[in-house]
Parts: sequence; structure tokens; C-alpha cells
Amino acid sequence: MLPQALARLAPGGRLAVISFHSLEDRLVKRFLRACSADRLPSDLPIRARDLPQPPLRLLGRAVRASAVEVAANPRARSATLRAAERTEAPLDPAFLKRAFSEHEPDAWRS
Repeated sequence: MLPQALARLAPGGRLAVISFHSLEDRLVKRFLRACSADRLPSDLPIRARDLPQPPLRLLGRAVRASAVEVAANPRARSATLRAAERTEAPLDPAFLKRAFSEHEPDAWRS
């Protein structure tokens, strides 16, 4: 689902994902991190402005429910919100498939 959502996202669009279990959150976190990381080695002698731009830019840290919200709604206790913004960088379908399949449990593949 995440690769398809990213493929449909227009440049400047934002992707927000709420996960309710730690395994779901791990999948989301790893996918967003893989899609927002540089694809080249860090010791490559290239200026930062010349590096290719990743397809996503992370927006802050994960957001969890406050104590007040959990008191009002106990089911919010396990919810985690993560968000990222689509950049102008072109999407490589092979990269998306590889980025997600490396972190997806075999039982969840479709």
C-alpha cells in the first residue's frame, strides 16, 4: 500500500500514516526512511547540491497521543502518526519495489 500511495502522490503532497501496532509502525518507519535517504555513499566526493534528491522528505518526528488524549480515549494509546512530503525527484519503480520488499514481512506480501 505504501508504494502505491507514494506513486499517486503529487510533488508537494503529504503522506500521513497512522499505525496502531509496533509491527505496522516499523514497516512505515523503514519505508519512509528508505524513501527519504540519499542513495549514494556518504564519502563520495560530490557537493550536497549536486546529489540526487530523494522522493520523500520526512516531516518531523513520530507523533503519539498525549496523556490527556489517552485519558479521554484509551484506544489512542498505541497510535503513532508519521508524515512525509513528496519532493520533485522522479520516482523509480524499481527503487520503490526494492525499498519496500526489503522491510516487508513475507506473510504480508501480496
